[in-house]
Amino acid sequence: MAEGQVITCQTVETWNEQLHKAKSADKLIVVDFTATWCGPCRVMSPYFAELAKSMPSAIFLKVDVDELKSVAEEYDIEAMPTFMLLKEGKVVEKVIGAKKDELQRSIAKHLNASASTV
Repeated sequence: MAEGQVITCQTVETWNEQLHKAKSADKLIVVDFTATWCGPCRVMSPYFAELAKSMPSAIFLKVDVDELKSVAEEYDIEAMPTFMLLKEGKVVEKVIGAKKDELQRSIAKHLNASASTV
């Protein structure tokens, strides 16, 4: 997997593997909880890919809530799109809805916070 790419998690195993990898590398994870039938999700998808390219120090994951219901339920995802930021396996922020500016600010804030603690 190249840096700056969005990784689609289609199995719980892939999801757990990515969480473990990010935790051991102390990286910020940004998750796009999406659905194929969701119009705002389709609007946000190319933007999410651009963010992944411009912020390669974070791990960007995409989870289809219909494919991975158990993961969506575990994190109480009720609206799409929901963007979740995780650090050390814990949710540090959630952005609900197609809010490009808010999502970008949230990611930048948490990337800068982790960079300043080094």
